[in-house]
Amino acid sequence: MYSVASQKTCPRSDGSLILDVLNSLGWDGWFSLGVVLASFAVFALTRIAPDMVTTAALTLLLVTGILTPAEGLAGFANEGMLTVAVLYVVVTGLTETGAVAWISQTLLGQPRSAGHARLRLMMPVAAMSAFMNNTPVVAIFIPAVQDWAKRHRLELSRLMIPLSYASIAGGTCTLIGTSTNLVVNGLYTSRTEQPGIGFFELAWIGLPVVAVVFVFLLTAGHWLLPKRTSAAASNQDVRQYTAEMMVPTDSPLVGKTIEEAGLRQLPGLFLIEIDRAGRFIPAVSSSEVLQGDDRLVFAGILDSVLELQRTRGLLPATDQVFKLSGPRHGRCFVEAVLSDTCPLVGMSVREGRFRTRYNAVIIALNRNGRRVKRKIGDVELRAGDTLLLECRPSFVEQQRNSRDFLLVSQLGDSHPLNQDRALTALMIVVGMVAVVSMGLFSMLQAALLAAGLMILTRCTDGATARRAPDWQVLVVIATSFGIGAALEKTGAASFLAGGLIGLAQNDPGLALTLVFLATSLLTSFATNNVAAVLMFPICLQTAASLGISVEPFLITLMVAASTSFATPIGYQTNLMVFNVGGYRFSDFLRVGLPLTLLVWIVTVWMVPMVWRF
Repeated sequence: MYSVASQKTCPRSDGSLILDVLNSLGWDGWFSLGVVLASFAVFALTRIAPDMVTTAALTLLLVTGILTPAEGLAGFANEGMLTVAVLYVVVTGLTETGAVAWISQTLLGQPRSAGHARLRLMMPVAAMSAFMNNTPVVAIFIPAVQDWAKRHRLELSRLMIPLSYASIAGGTCTLIGTSTNLVVNGLYTSRTEQPGIGFFELAWIGLPVVAVVFVFLLTAGHWLLPKRTSAAASNQDVRQYTAEMMVPTDSPLVGKTIEEAGLRQLPGLFLIEIDRAGRFIPAVSSSEVLQGDDRLVFAGILDSVLELQRTRGLLPATDQVFKLSGPRHGRCFVEAVLSDTCPLVGMSVREGRFRTRYNAVIIALNRNGRRVKRKIGDVELRAGDTLLLECRPSFVEQQRNSRDFLLVSQLGDSHPLNQDRALTALMIVVGMVAVVSMGLFSMLQAALLAAGLMILTRCTDGATARRAPDWQVLVVIATSFGIGAALEKTGAASFLAGGLIGLAQNDPGLALTLVFLATSLLTSFATNNVAAVLMFPICLQTAASLGISVEPFLITLMVAASTSFATPIGYQTNLMVFNVGGYRFSDFLRVGLPLTLLVWIVTVWMVPMVWRF
């Protein structure tokens, strides 16, 4: 196998150096390189899931004997991978309490222009992505931005790419901002026995990257961002539900106008009237001030009515909701269609005592695709009425084959939020960040404690926590460790490093440039974690061969792998906004390629100034 040490003591010409490496690479090295190249080709040319590709590659390396089981499966015990898994549980505590959704709705506000809208969107997204995994941040903001765009008549396609890019840029500012940072840091600490990268150390390069992304999207974005129409925009549910909500006396919405409360021009939702102590206010003005115990009557599509149930400061107007068994956040939303054999047909909701009979409460009602112009409690039920119910999950199984209903279906994983715990969830996350930044705990230890506290304080429950991890992402990370180990074990990493050094002509600055470009290219066709893991041993070999510190290369690797702007397949958040924004592949090339070049220039210029060779 090629010896790095011999290279350091006996410098050779570039040509002979590469020839030595080439001659020393056996069949196992060429096979490992072939497996990696084939994997990248599959990533780029097919739609096969990344975890299937990396698992297949690792399997080939195991069955050929290139890797032992211990070497191939070591990634499943890696600290960085485990930290990513636990953080998914922590994030559920924020989502289940409505904390993040409430923050997003509060921070977006009212934009004055399209450019101002992009700025208002990118600032909170980048800030939150610095302390949370990018994927859940984008997942939470997508519906909020959709609603926001409809409410203020903004073009969604000119907001979704900035949403993804801002989350990517924000993730470069801290150690936990993106899984790639954790993965590379985990490899660094395990291989070198060094303390690793500090929690806020990456901010030295992360903040300039954020600034570059912001300035580019606020200026050039005006011409480069596309104007597209998403497929979803033309296939909306046109069924109109009637729903009633109440403003509690202790609601944060008391004293706010309809406009300030965000209840005017809701997407797919219309405020019909306000019932104030028996006095009805029709054609509600946007300047109308909300008072405690106000009952608001809405008409709108299903998704909007569901979102209304999760709005902070509003509760279902029927007190029957609070008479159901069990805590509200343990229930779910169900659609049910009344049959002509239901004994309640011909009775009003109140007369039929629906809650007592079914242990479920009607929170919205639709009749023949139109809203019903009466209070839900006074509506006379008819066969074919579609009811939106709040109930226990057991209702679905109990009534699925009942003659009272033609159809019973749970609406995905939708359920009321446990909003009373929102502040608790926020304090847990703040505490996690604080103890890590002060060096009291490692990131894994702090994440485990935070996840445990989320469950103990009932910000989330065990069932939700078990479903939280994205196993596809975790499998890709873990299997990629094994593939990277094969490149290093067989000498393939030394071969690639030697080629890199040959191109760099022993110039550390040029080597740093090539590391960025190579990583960015790999990330464009695979995943960021795969590219990072595979480039890691190359960075180690390159630094060792040049006799310089490895830290500048690792920081550059983190930035290059985390800032994949040029293709939708390069980063998961790009894929998440692809269909929502109605984008084409070329849209990301047009916006992302020049942005990647700008980030490259900033990175290779600033990194050596902070982390010396």
